[in-house]
Amino acid sequence: MPLFHQKTITKYSSDSFEEKTDTVAVEAPLEMRLGFGPETEREQKSISVTMRTPGNDEELTLGFLITEGIISTPDDLLSIKHCGDVKEEEKKNIIRAELKPTIKIDWSKLDRHFYTTSSCGVCGKSSIDAVKSNCLTRISSTLKASVSTILQLAEQLNDSQLVFNLTGGIHASALFNSQGKILMIREDIGRHNALDKIIGASGIANNFPLHENILLLSGRISFELVQKSAVVGIPIIAAFGAPSSLAIELAEEMNICLVGFLKKDKFNIYSGKDKIQ
Repeated sequence: MPLFHQKTITKYSSDSFEEKTDTVAVEAPLEMRLGFGPETEREQKSISVTMRTPGNDEELTLGFLITEGIISTPDDLLSIKHCGDVKEEEKKNIIRAELKPTIKIDWSKLDRHFYTTSSCGVCGKSSIDAVKSNCLTRISSTLKASVSTILQLAEQLNDSQLVFNLTGGIHASALFNSQGKILMIREDIGRHNALDKIIGASGIANNFPLHENILLLSGRISFELVQKSAVVGIPIIAAFGAPSSLAIELAEEMNICLVGFLKKDKFNIYSGKDKIQ
């Protein structure tokens, strides 16, 4: 499935209309199904439908399961793969994660109507209390970053955003090492999806916890993005945009440094000032 396609548009400029070809990002639904139960009594349940940019679906699913607290480690799973027993046109848009028979599910952690739009990952939560994960612990990382390390992050992300540079319509999350070298980038229509893909890829590579890593977001910093980062132990989060009030509160509680409005020569620190030297 392509990440983008060409669309004929009408452009207005300088008092005239012109037919042009534009490149637009692809958005498609992904249904996540969970297989669970004893070997002789396997069951299946649909747990989420998210609008996403196609690609890295296994990473997205693993990241989602971990950051929602459904599983605690990739070792809780037997497999993640697209379903082959569905209509041909649905095969790339339905994925099933198989839990090990010994893993028990706390269904209360799925206490929301799991329709997730590409713009909001927590829309549909059935209560305010359900928004906050109960699998969070204060991060004990001692990672510190220099000002020069933080300032070099933005250019690396901009240079690596292949789909954004073509379409202008997609978000990105990037993971860096403690020296500010980019390790991976994932792009997606949804901010939370891009981060779930980063987290899922890190889980597949057996790199948890991410105590020695820096995360860069291409947009704003929401509560949910801080929470997802806290689950896997990311101690420093930077972004091109601003954090929300709840994002700052959670970052302070979790010992996370939040850097917003990152430019090539300046940034704001909203929490964890001691982590920037």
